Amino acid sequence: MQKWFFKILVCSVNVFILAYILPGISIVDFFTAILVAIVLSLLDAIVKPLLILFTLPATILTLGLFLFVINANIILLDAYFVHGFSVQSFWHALVFGALLSFFNSLVHKRAFPDNKSN
Repeated sequence: MQKWFFKILVCSVNVFILAYILPGISIVDFFTAILVAIVLSLLDAIVKPLLILFTLPATILTLGLFLFVINANIILLDAYFVHGFSVQSFWHALVFGALLSFFNSLVHKRAFPDNKSN
């Protein structure tokens, strides 16, 4: 549970920073960024697996690049549900989703290093 809260906090900070850096993405305040992170985690847990399953042929055909499209649509769905968070277009959502995934994974790898010894 503590790890989930940390992931939500990291995602919130990244959403807040990216919203101010990237054009086409706007957010009202940090509380809205926390809501965006929570809704995004729920959509990633519930909706994203279903979308991946339904679009499996397209994902295989594009060698996984269609996952970026799914990610952008999840971001747009998040913007639909969370008031105070808006995404101007699909392309803005695509860039935002790619950068958010990159920065989230970067912070998580630093915060939770893999201590496996081979």
